[in-house]
Amino acid sequence: MALKVLVVDDSGFFRRRLCEILNSISDVDVVGTASNGREGVEMALKLKPDVITMDYEMPVMDGITAVKEIMRTQPTPVLMFSSLTYEGARVTFDALEAGAVDFLPKSFEAMSGDAAKIKRLLHDRIKEVSRAKYRMSGASASAPEPAKPAPPTPVREPPKPAAPTPRAAEPRAKAPPAKPEPKVEPKPEVKVAKTRRTPRQDYKVVLIGTSTGGPVALQKILTRLPGAFPAPLVLVQHMPASFTPAFAERLNRLSQLSVKQAENGEILKPGWAYIAPGGKQTLIERVGAQARVKILDGDERLHYKPCVDVTFGSCAKMFPGKVLGVILTGMGADGREGCRMLKESGSVVWSQDEATSVIYGMPMAVATAGLSDEVLALDEFAPRLIDGVG
Repeated sequence: MALKVLVVDDSGFFRRRLCEILNSISDVDVVGTASNGREGVEMALKLKPDVITMDYEMPVMDGITAVKEIMRTQPTPVLMFSSLTYEGARVTFDALEAGAVDFLPKSFEAMSGDAAKIKRLLHDRIKEVSRAKYRMSGASASAPEPAKPAPPTPVREPPKPAAPTPRAAEPRAKAPPAKPEPKVEPKPEVKVAKTRRTPRQDYKVVLIGTSTGGPVALQKILTRLPGAFPAPLVLVQHMPASFTPAFAERLNRLSQLSVKQAENGEILKPGWAYIAPGGKQTLIERVGAQARVKILDGDERLHYKPCVDVTFGSCAKMFPGKVLGVILTGMGADGREGCRMLKESGSVVWSQDEATSVIYGMPMAVATAGLSDEVLALDEFAPRLIDGVG
C-alpha cells in the first residue's frame, strides 16, 4: 500500500512543490497539508500518516514543539526540512533529539531544479524514514542541556554566525488527490551471528561511522565518556558542510570530551573527538607513532562526503591492528568496505544492533558480511568503550 505523507510547512510555494513531487511517486500519497505546527499535530491525530515532513520555523507552533507533541500523542516518523545555516543546523539537532528521524536541506532552488533527481532523493528518504523506529516521546529534548564540566585540555569554540532573517508565510495549498495503493515488498529477514566480547587493548584511534539517526546516537555515546578517554575519536557522520561545525559545537558543549571539527594537518590527541567536515573526505595519516588528519575534496564519483569507507580504509593502512572501528545506525552500506580493510589489517570492528538502530542499514551491512567482532545496543557502546579501550 502507498505511504501516507502529511506535509507541514508555512510556505505555500514549498508545500505545493513538495506535494507535486511526492504525488508523482507511485507508492507515496500526500494525505494532507498543514501551514503550522498546531495544524500538523491535529492532522497527525486525524489522518495517522506513515511519515510527516516538517518545517522548523512556523507561526502558531514551531516545528520542534510540534515534533514533541506528535511523539507524545501520535508517534510518527518525521522528516525535517532545514535551512543550510548555523541556526538551521542548531534547530535541526534539537528536532532530532525531540524525536525526528532525519532531515533534508530546505532549498527553494533545489525544489525548482532537477525534478528527476529530487524525486529519487525524496522517494528514497521517505521510504527509509517510514521504516524507522522512532522514540515514543521527546522528554529527553525538553530537559535543559547539562553544563559541560571543565575538560583537561583547552577547547576552542567556533564563532556563532548571525541567525538568518525569518521567511514570510505564504498561503496554504489544497491537498492533492489520493492515488491507487501499490504493493509493498516484504522486508527480508536478517540473520546476524552472535559475537564475543573483544579483549581490552590500546588503540591508536577509535573511528565511528554513522548516518541516519547518528546525531542522537553520537550524542548519547560521547556524553557518557570521560574527558580523559585514552584514545582520540574520529566521527564520520553523513551531514552537509554547513552542519558539521554546529554539530561539533553542540557535542563539545554537552560532553566532557573536547570536540571539534577536524582540520587538515592536525595531530589527533587522546580525550578529543574530531568531526569529519561535511563536503570533504577525511583521511588519517601516520607521522611517526602519531595520527594526523588529512582533509581532501575527494573524488566526485563518491556518493558520500564525508565517506566512512574512505576514512576507515586510510586508517587501516596507517595503523594495522591498532584501530577500533564502530558502525552505528544509518541507511545504505557505507562503512562495510572500510571495516573489511580494518579486519584484514587485524583491527577490531563493532556495530550497532537492529533493535536500537533508527535505520538498520550500515550496521546490518557490516554484521551480515561477518565483519563485526561485537554487535551492541546503543546504550552498551559507552561502557564498552570505557572498558575496552586502554
